[in-house]
Amino acid sequence: MTSRDGGDTAWVLEPILQVPHVVAAVLLTRDGLVKGYTDALDQPSAERVAAIISTVQGACRTAAAAFADRGRAEVRQVVIESDHGYVLIVPTDHGTCVAAHGDPQVRLDLLAHRVHSQVARLGEKAMAAAPRGADGAPAV
Repeated sequence: MTSRDGGDTAWVLEPILQVPHVVAAVLLTRDGLVKGYTDALDQPSAERVAAIISTVQGACRTAAAAFADRGRAEVRQVVIESDHGYVLIVPTDHGTCVAAHGDPQVRLDLLAHRVHSQVARLGEKAMAAAPRGADGAPAV
């Protein structure tokens, strides 16, 4: 399995695919736009998954805030268990999200460790990026 992407995101998804029994992974923006996805998905499927993941994240933030009787909450991860396996969703601090699907035999602890590690690497890369000006061009 390899990853398909619109930019340089294979380095994020490829290590996740190395976890045994991982089926697919997607890198998306918080508002549901696909940044990269693995070969197990085609473009329409990746876009559908990204839209659903975005909605799930929003619902989970709202539920967490409601249970805590707060105005808002940040979600660290969401795990969905079904008869088809697990979906793990981990948002980043800079507006993106990594979601991965493993079949029922996947070790959830290994999957979570790998996804969180890749999210941390995304954060490091974002922090190392050159500052941008108001027009989006690198600041001089």
